[in-house]
This record gives sequence, structure tokens and C-alpha cells, in this order.
Amino acid sequence: MSELKDYLNPAEEKMELAVDYLDETLARIRAGKANAKILDGIRVEYYGSAVPISNVANVSVPDARTIAITPWEKAMFKEIEKAIINSELGITPENNGEIIRLTIPPLTEDRRKSLVKQCKGEAENAKVSVRNARRDAIEGLKKAVKNGMPEDVQKDGEEKVQKLHDKYLKKIDELFAAKEKEILTV
Repeated sequence: MSELKDYLNPAEEKMELAVDYLDETLARIRAGKANAKILDGIRVEYYGSAVPISNVANVSVPDARTIAITPWEKAMFKEIEKAIINSELGITPENNGEIIRLTIPPLTEDRRKSLVKQCKGEAENAKVSVRNARRDAIEGLKKAVKNGMPEDVQKDGEEKVQKLHDKYLKKIDELFAAKEKEILTV
């Protein structure tokens, strides 16, 4: 039975990583509401190294349409603004000398549809990763039969891998459905 775990545990870890990655990726996709996580992928130059904005400033969400960034050092205002402008966010920052404000514009219907399509693509990539983990585990089990593992243990292992696969695909579908609802809610 411990032989079975040698194949199931790595497969489950890969599936869990795929779901976690999808969750992070979907959080960065702008859905019309202010969310500080959309800034996570943006890096600013700080004493010679690229760091997330949250490492050089306080990021807050005062209301549903605004993100406020308060840099800890005055010198960081230009760096943060430049990083936001050069990013794929598509939002122009407003600077009053003390706070950088990002006003999240409402999404157009076309933009909502394209964001849903982007989310669907990300969900599909996660599903492919889960399927690959299942395939690798099943191939490993089949090789183990050639090396002396009983066939009934291998069949049990395949069933367990399939159950893991189904569980993680369901999680992916739930994450996508929640993000789709968030994007399409006006």
C-alpha cells in the first residue's frame, strides 16, 4: 500500500499546485471592482532589485472603485507610477503628492466577455495540468506492475487517481464559475 502512495501523493501535489496557481492567476484579473491583488504582478525598482508594490508602499482599497497606494518613501512615487503605467493594467494612476490613486473604470460588455474568455483559458490550462498529473501517476502504476506490483493494487490506484482528478477538476470549475460571476456582475 505504501507503493501506491509513492504515485498518489506526487499526483495530488501537482493537482493542488495547479488549483493554487489558477486561484492566484484569477485573483490578478481585473473584474470591475477594486482589488489590491491586481497589483501583485507589478514590480518596481527599489535599490537595484525588482520588488512588488506592497513591499514599498501601503496598498489599500478605500471603496469599490479605488485603490490607494501610499509609498513609504517620497522617491518611490515616480517608480510606482512608471511601473503601473508600463503594466498591462490599463489604468492611469493619479498622484496628489501623498497618495497614488487608481480609479477602476467600469467594464464594458466586450471587455467583460474577453475577461471571461481569458479566465476560461486559465481554467483550461489548470485542467490540462491536472490531467497530466493523472496520466503520469497512471503510467507510473503501470510500470510498477512490470516491476512486481500486483495488478489489483494497480487498478485500485488508478481508481484513486481518477477520484483525485475528478475532485480537482470540480474545484477548478468552481473557481472559474465564481470568477465568471464576479466579472459579469454589473
